[in-house]
Amino acid sequence: MEALRKMAVAGTFYPASCQKLKAMFRTFNQKFDTLDIAPKTRKIIPRAVIVPHAGYIFSGYTANFAYRFLAPSKAKRFIVIGPSHHVYFKGISGSFFEHYQTPCGNLDIDIPYLFALAKRFNIGFIPPAHAKEHSTEVQMPFLQHYFPHRKVIELIYSDIPVKSLMNIITALLQDKDNAVIISSDLSHFHPLKEAEAIDRNCLLGVRDFDYNRLQKCEACGEIGIKAMVLAAKALKLHSKLLDYRTSAAATGNRHSVVGYMGAILYANI
Repeated sequence: MEALRKMAVAGTFYPASCQKLKAMFRTFNQKFDTLDIAPKTRKIIPRAVIVPHAGYIFSGYTANFAYRFLAPSKAKRFIVIGPSHHVYFKGISGSFFEHYQTPCGNLDIDIPYLFALAKRFNIGFIPPAHAKEHSTEVQMPFLQHYFPHRKVIELIYSDIPVKSLMNIITALLQDKDNAVIISSDLSHFHPLKEAEAIDRNCLLGVRDFDYNRLQKCEACGEIGIKAMVLAAKALKLHSKLLDYRTSAAATGNRHSVVGYMGAILYANI
């Protein structure tokens, strides 16, 4: 087992400098702090979040919106679940490393918990799947920023049935010491109006736990979103959409965009 899961997309998806990364988080939070959010809503502490995984200049604000709600969480470990973009394999792979590198310091991986989880759900280890996977890596600087002394686990899935992933998420959320991060961007490379229409299926599917809507959702992490919705519904959680935008907000290009959603799943408040 290797000691360190090294950063692979620092300097491209997010700053490689801790100073620049912290400056970016300050910018996100300055904007968040100006929002008129109802006091009751601000009190929500989610059990899980759905966040995007593009470069921070495109989707970092949307992701941070969800992490700000997650920030008061007392969870002892955070399980980041994302799709494999580079390697095809059957099933799901766990981060069997000791630490996860970020620009502002390493996070500890909860190896004993991961071994127990792997034994229960037949989780393997596909090293090439972890080497350059950005869907999960881009979440780690957020976790290091908000939870520097908590533990993490990275789960990357490829060809896996929704029900199988749902069973894992359900088991994770039955443990109050866990919080789950589902990583997914939405539709890719449609004109803005078309993208917004397609993404509406994803947004309403998550908001209303409407699986039929999710069948029309285009997302690179579609399996993760569907599994999360099924698990949340089974556990009688609630959902709230926080932010939706497309890459057009950052680039001005309305002809070919990528969609981003931030959402939280929570128990009664």
